[in-house]
Amino acid sequence: MPRFQSEKLKDEVVLRDPVHEYIHIEDKVIFDILKSKEFQRMRRIKQLGPISYVFPGATHTRFEHNLGVYELTRRICDIFAKKYPSKKPGDGLWDDNNRLLVECAGLLHDIGHGPYSHTFEHLFDTNHEKIGQQIITNPHTEINQALKQVSPNFPDLVASVIAKTYPNPQVVKMISSQADADRMDYLQRDAYFTGVTYGQFDLSRVLRVIRPYADGICFNNNGMHAVEDYVVSRYQMYQQVYFHRVGRSMEVILHHLLQRAKDVYQEGQLPVTPELAKFLEGNWTLEDYLKLDDGVMETNFSMWTNSNDPILTDLCKRYLFRKPLASVKINEETKNLLPKLRDLINQAGFDPHYYTDTNSAFDEPYDAYKPSGKNANSQIEIMQDDGTLIELSELSPLVRALNGTFQGDERFFFPKVMLSNSSEPQIFDPFYQDFQKYIRNGELRYLRKPRKK
Repeated sequence: MPRFQSEKLKDEVVLRDPVHEYIHIEDKVIFDILKSKEFQRMRRIKQLGPISYVFPGATHTRFEHNLGVYELTRRICDIFAKKYPSKKPGDGLWDDNNRLLVECAGLLHDIGHGPYSHTFEHLFDTNHEKIGQQIITNPHTEINQALKQVSPNFPDLVASVIAKTYPNPQVVKMISSQADADRMDYLQRDAYFTGVTYGQFDLSRVLRVIRPYADGICFNNNGMHAVEDYVVSRYQMYQQVYFHRVGRSMEVILHHLLQRAKDVYQEGQLPVTPELAKFLEGNWTLEDYLKLDDGVMETNFSMWTNSNDPILTDLCKRYLFRKPLASVKINEETKNLLPKLRDLINQAGFDPHYYTDTNSAFDEPYDAYKPSGKNANSQIEIMQDDGTLIELSELSPLVRALNGTFQGDERFFFPKVMLSNSSEPQIFDPFYQDFQKYIRNGELRYLRKPRKK
């Protein structure tokens, strides 16, 4: 394969990072990508969106996460080049000619994310991975022009790594697998900025035992427990941070806020900034997408707190001023009660379409390790002394115990006032009392029938 080379910087650029300590940049193409307006836009998009309403420190951005993934990718390339260099074609070891390609892909893997990415995608039918590939391959972007310094087809090759179509699985799985540079960075970074310890694992040990093989990346068996620790940390972050009930509540409010804005806009009664108007119309371009960031969205939310639509005004205030919905756990049996509860909420004066929801639409962005199903092609493999590969859960009782467990819980969200226990007489008290009969210890329950004497 051709050797992709970039002009070297006269002096290495070293950035301080709270997670990895230092991020090293030696190649001009990496530095030019970093300086591009499309990459700088990442500074204005929070990594965890509404989760900062739960963990106040979680205001870190996609910008530093992308840099962190680049740095881990660079370090893995260093390890592979030193310990596992390819001696001949087809030996399953690392060809360092791929280094610049995978470093650029690591740096750009999230370049297509927008504000509140997963909520925004769900509502406006966008796809951050496909948009990222468009940003990389569009000849009018500064990122594309930077990548073309390497070769005319280099942008297409970087995009193919992100699309998982590049023919070398080692390159693809370094940034997109069950134990990749992306997950290793965001677990530690999210743990650092949320202030929790769940996402911390022995990264230095994991990097000591990572290695290439013909079909991807695996880990040496003497480091299995460090990899096991990584999986458990991921599970804990999933349970305690990414699926926090208040974070999910704010996500629900955000989704309904944008849905209401879309409905009101189509009636021609909503002031909106030009950047967001194209999306409410469903007629946007890549240039429009690149103008969106958290600031644009919150400017509109602030403006809508004085809109003529009372539901939109209320939802905007709930989001901006952190007034989450309440929630209770539900299961397949108690879901049958939801029409009854929505009717009570409606009688209490809240439109159930905008003030109730279940969280099932929001469990896609994060996942715990599952060695079967849709991620089976990127399961974590442990290499034995004889070179054979065994999937991690077959060796680890702890990982096996986590596999197959129900990840997270399903919740029903509704206005907190429905749980009001005020002693003051209210006109809607019967609705509140009737509603509260179905809730016990944070779960939705059927009413117990009185025993016959």
